[in-house]
Amino acid sequence: MPVQPAFVLHTGDVTHLASPEQFDTAQAAFSEIGVPIHFVPGEHDIVDGTDPRPYLARFGGPGAKGDGWYSFDAGGVHFIALINVVRLGDKGQGTLGPDQLAWLKDDVAGLRASTPIVAFAHFPMWSLYPDWGWGTQDGAAAMALLSRFGSVTVLNGHIHQIQQTIEGRTVFHTARSTAYPQPAPGEGAGPGPLTLPPEQLRGAIGLTSAAIRTGHGPLALTDQTLA
Repeated sequence: MPVQPAFVLHTGDVTHLASPEQFDTAQAAFSEIGVPIHFVPGEHDIVDGTDPRPYLARFGGPGAKGDGWYSFDAGGVHFIALINVVRLGDKGQGTLGPDQLAWLKDDVAGLRASTPIVAFAHFPMWSLYPDWGWGTQDGAAAMALLSRFGSVTVLNGHIHQIQQTIEGRTVFHTARSTAYPQPAPGEGAGPGPLTLPPEQLRGAIGLTSAAIRTGHGPLALTDQTLA
């Protein structure tokens, strides 16, 4: 079996304050990874919460449209980068907007239903915990456009912890952050950094690896901590 190409999907919050200095630091760090990186922004990457242009100038994807959405193909899989952090909806949830949904419809129109799909965004694309803004208000409309495909994997960041759900043939998966943990949905007053003893921190942060495999199921996802 041929070796599949290696690359990184970054699910957002490259920076914390979207300052030029932080973008410089991030670019320098990413240059050491040695494989291609495909980005979507987090809300912390949007200047003043409304302007994605400084982020896009540094990390915009190939052929990006609108606020930065794009797609590409690798290893027989169609990857879709969705932007849901520029205009927030009810209770701070993400939104995609009609222009992006129209683009998505056109983007997948010519694909066979057997094409594996991986979509990635910053906010969860399912209603994980809307009271904390952990969801995408019009995410269901996007998922409807992908419902004919036999294998759909949807990745997101934002909540800094492993959460997963399966709806039909779609697997939604959230990885740990490499920054700090956050509370489980609904536990405590709201989202925010959890303070842990230093010796426990690396066991609460980490990343997820995705392996493309032959078959009709979702991608193989492996979570690991930095411990």
